[in-house]
Amino acid sequence: MPSIFSKIVSGDMPAYKVAEDENYLAFLDIFPLAKGHVLVIPKEEIDNIFDMSPEKYSLLWMFAQRVAIRIRKVIHCERIGVSVIGLEVPHAHIHLVPINTISDINFEAEKINFSEDEFEEIAKSIREAI
Repeated sequence: MPSIFSKIVSGDMPAYKVAEDENYLAFLDIFPLAKGHVLVIPKEEIDNIFDMSPEKYSLLWMFAQRVAIRIRKVIHCERIGVSVIGLEVPHAHIHLVPINTISDINFEAEKINFSEDEFEEIAKSIREAI
């Protein structure tokens, strides 16, 4: 059964996309810890990030770096925190979270709610960052 992320890749589920190429996709987390919280995934469905080939693993991180640079240009934050947990969805993914303190990347914290229009505006600002 395809993961929710594979359904996003195939277009069967909507997402607030911020970057995409032929192999990787970045989109806003709909249960964000912070404004600009992005998930970066390989389009190929693979459960564990460490099961990726070294080349694909490296390319995923290079893609994530480009996305993080865009986020930092439009979201005021001290750093872009990075987390790879992999328990919530069986599809390799990297969390990019704008943070100002270490507690800003606490996944047990209450999530932020944004309207559809706010999500669209955040995604657009990251997509258009140069």
